Amino acid sequence: MARTGKLQIVCGQLSWRLVSRDVEVALTRLGGQLGPITHCRKGRKIQPLSVAPWATEKHRPKLIPLLQALRGDFFCMPFGGNETPFGREKHPPHGETANAAWKLETIHEDNGRHTLHASLNTRIRKGRVDKIVSLVDGHNAVYCRHVISGMSGPMNLGHHAMVKFPDEEGSGLISFSRFLCGQVFIAPTEDPAQRGYSCLKPGAVFKSPASVPTVCGTTADLTRYPARRGFEDIAQILTDPTLDLAWTAVSFPRQRYVWFALRDPKILSSTLMWMSNGGRHYAPWNGRHVNVMGLEDVTTYFHSGLAEAARRNPHNARGCRTVLDLKPNRPTIVNYIMAVALTPPGFDRVKAIDADFDRVTLQSESGKRVTVPIDMTFLHGTSQSD
Repeated sequence: MARTGKLQIVCGQLSWRLVSRDVEVALTRLGGQLGPITHCRKGRKIQPLSVAPWATEKHRPKLIPLLQALRGDFFCMPFGGNETPFGREKHPPHGETANAAWKLETIHEDNGRHTLHASLNTRIRKGRVDKIVSLVDGHNAVYCRHVISGMSGPMNLGHHAMVKFPDEEGSGLISFSRFLCGQVFIAPTEDPAQRGYSCLKPGAVFKSPASVPTVCGTTADLTRYPARRGFEDIAQILTDPTLDLAWTAVSFPRQRYVWFALRDPKILSSTLMWMSNGGRHYAPWNGRHVNVMGLEDVTTYFHSGLAEAARRNPHNARGCRTVLDLKPNRPTIVNYIMAVALTPPGFDRVKAIDADFDRVTLQSESGKRVTVPIDMTFLHGTSQSD
């Protein structure tokens, strides 16, 4: 059964809604941003991702569309600030996919699978991006697929999921699948002269995100959050490229659930950590964007942009790809799964995620396990990178 969805205002933005038995999502027309996302919608109503505190405020003309809609998760292409042009291409921050108006194609329901299909014809690098968001009855998961067609050349891209943490120091425990190393952004993330503040030591390479150098000569634990109120910092985790499945997870022991994301590391090669905890005092942030961590599964070199990702850089020198090579005659498909699992008492930080065709099992450091239904054939079924 196919139908056309009606636009409605959700958290200040015209949006389309997609609802299953277990999950409800809204997709903004402006920027194609997913949020709010509500899991366990008939029970606890868990909303793990953030919506910017200025979402319903009247925006200044200078506020770019990306920031007007800022919420949940969105697809970036090319990823990053893009201040340096790439040849004749001058992309906006996080690309047209995060700023332009998307067109709804269909909303479709078939045998318990609910699917929203939207599209965008890009202008700066001409081509097309199809966004396909699916929900499945009985699954506390959001299945995202982006199909990039008609383009050629290097491209950095990725998802920009922003997790909202309870306002309690260290309430969330962050973990990753096996990785090569991590690195703090090579320059200060923020400039005090512009009323922005950072804490981590620029360029620091680390083997454990639990021990990262700071500008004060101490170390910071990036695996516990919220932390370091008053600072904005960025670091990148370079995933082991030999893995078949990569994951990112945040466990909330007191709230008894885990938010996790699954991906193919050959498509999305790393995770950018954007720790946003009140360190920006300029508009529209004004020191009020707190307890948010972007856990952004990407293929890129930090958040600099396409020009920096396409050239030789320290990340691709370490064997972590920072761009995909788009082919005009063969679509590139980016599949991504975000999900929530309710956890038993004593379940702490996620240690491992094991997958079968129709389920995944999460194991905690304390030895507790939880198994949830996930359609893993979605993730690896049709992904292409070369």
